[in-house]
Amino acid sequence: MVAGSPHLIGSSDDAVAESVLAVIDADTAVIELSVWGRWDRSLSAQARTVLDKCLAEHPTGLIVDLHELSDSHAVSAPLWLTACAQAAAMRPPVGIALCVQATAPLARRLRRLGARDWLVLYATIAQARAAMTGHRVLHDRMHLALPPDPAGAVSARSLVTDACTVWNLPHLCQRARLVVSELVVNAAEHAGTDIEVIVSPRGEGDAAALHLAVYDGDLILPRLRDPVTGPLGPSLADRGLGLRIVGAAASDWGALPARSGKLVWAIIRSRPEVPA
Repeated sequence: MVAGSPHLIGSSDDAVAESVLAVIDADTAVIELSVWGRWDRSLSAQARTVLDKCLAEHPTGLIVDLHELSDSHAVSAPLWLTACAQAAAMRPPVGIALCVQATAPLARRLRRLGARDWLVLYATIAQARAAMTGHRVLHDRMHLALPPDPAGAVSARSLVTDACTVWNLPHLCQRARLVVSELVVNAAEHAGTDIEVIVSPRGEGDAAALHLAVYDGDLILPRLRDPVTGPLGPSLADRGLGLRIVGAAASDWGALPARSGKLVWAIIRSRPEVPA
C-alpha cells in the first residue's frame, strides 16, 4: 500500500475503543469479530472501520458475534448486508457468519430482507466456528516455523521463492521476498518469540496475489515511526523503518490480534507497468 494507512486493528490511533474486538485464528485464518454495546453513530463508525480492515486481510472467513449488541430497532442491518456483499465479491469470496439470537429484532429484519438466502445466521459461536472452519480451511499454503532470530529471514525468503514457483507467481517474487524478510526481522527484533510464517495464494488469473502472514507471541501491535533525521539525513540505525518498506512494497498490509499474540500480514498484487 503505497499511500494511506496500514490496516492496524487496535492500534493507538484506531477509533476502536471497548465495543469492537477482532481476533484471527492462526490455523484456520478465520477472523472473529465481536461487537457489543448500544448501537449508535459512534459504534456504527467503529464497526465499519474494523469490518473494512478485517476484509482487507482477505481471511478465509469472518464470524461476527452480535449477541451482546443492543440494537432494538435493527438499524445495523444494512451494515452487515453490505459487508456480506463486499465479502462475496472478493476472489476467493469470504464467507460471513452472523451470530445473533433468532428472536432478536436484528435477526428478524435480516430474514425479512432476504438475508437467509445468502447470509447464514447462527445461534452460537460454536456453531459458526464448526461450519466456517469445516468449509474454509486454506488447503494451498506453505508454513514455516522460525526461532526469534533475524537470520530466519533467509528461510522465509526461500519459502516465498518456492511458493511463487509452485503457484506460478514469479512476477510477485521480488517484492514478496522483500516484504516477508522485513516482517520476520521485525518480529524477531521486537517480539522476541517463536515466529510462524504462512504463505498462501489469493485470487486467480490477472487478479492472483500472494498473502503473507507472520505470527508472533507478542500482543503489542506494530506502529509506524517517523524516521529520525540527522545531519546526514535519515539515520540508518533508526528502528521501525522496516514497516515503511513493507508499506511501499505491499499492495495492502496490516495487523490484528491473534489468540496468543498477533498477526502481521501483507498482500502482494500485480502493479500496472509504468510507461518509460
